[in-house]
Amino acid sequence: MTSESENVRRRTAYAEFRKKQLEQKELDAQLWAVKENLRAAKKEYGKTEDDLKLLQSVGQIIGKVLRPLDDKRMIVKVGSGSRYVVGRCSKMDKENLTSGTRVVLDMLTLTIMRALPHEVHPLVHNMLHEDPGNISYSAVGGLSDQIRELRESIELPLMNPELFIRVGIKPPKGVLLYGPPGTGKTLLARAIASNVDANFLKVKVIMATNRPDVLDPALLRPGRLDRKIEIPLPNELSRIEILKIHAAGIAKHGDIDYEAVVKLAEGFNGADLRNVCTEAGISAVRAERDYVIHEDFMKAVRKLNEAKKLESSVHCTADIGKE
Repeated sequence: MTSESENVRRRTAYAEFRKKQLEQKELDAQLWAVKENLRAAKKEYGKTEDDLKLLQSVGQIIGKVLRPLDDKRMIVKVGSGSRYVVGRCSKMDKENLTSGTRVVLDMLTLTIMRALPHEVHPLVHNMLHEDPGNISYSAVGGLSDQIRELRESIELPLMNPELFIRVGIKPPKGVLLYGPPGTGKTLLARAIASNVDANFLKVKVIMATNRPDVLDPALLRPGRLDRKIEIPLPNELSRIEILKIHAAGIAKHGDIDYEAVVKLAEGFNGADLRNVCTEAGISAVRAERDYVIHEDFMKAVRKLNEAKKLESSVHCTADIGKE
């Protein structure tokens, strides 16, 4: 009897011990959360303090470093065009103050207080860091002539600049791709960026538009956008090539008569042909098949053709209403 009661007492004590252990773990987790919140609050407090000091301080001037003179002094140009020999605050690392660096100057002493990032529009800044993806030229169908022109204008000067030096000419500074929507302008720009291992839009200057008529004439002056490459709607052969590219990853059964499909796709752009493949796939899913057949493509192109005709008639009606 004594042994049984001892066992009960031990089990009860162990259960109480386990309960206390769990309570301790919960308290530790709560303490950790409180410490993390405190750390974040201190960081936010420090930032707020710095912001308040900036707001309460005397106004500052933005300038640009022209060139360092020695370890402590450098020539800086401010917005008005004036040039000054200035020093830097002790916290500033001189290694960060190279020619062209934008800096903040104290209004009273003209001391360099901190460096600023390059002045870039936020949208362009995002594009500079956009990954173009792994896009090969073979993924761009029906534009072999335009690809050759673009590679000559952008890729060749970057990869083999000595060719231009030997001939004695300067390579184009920029290229304008223009043409109707959905014809592959952006895809072509991404392909060139991918193949020269550079960020999208960082390859010299490549601009793309479907409204070249509304561009500022200053952009089109010689020395800015030296090459203008038209990206037109694809002809029949180009449409076949584009359609095959988009259909390459689709599970198919039987022969697909691509020529018959594109004959019904007059006026289609690359994006339209991609939609034909998508619509053909949806048709196969609707028929509870895991593959696409020729008739799916034919149904898809007829459906999209009707949609484009309807869209055109709506635009025409709207234009007549405006008149």
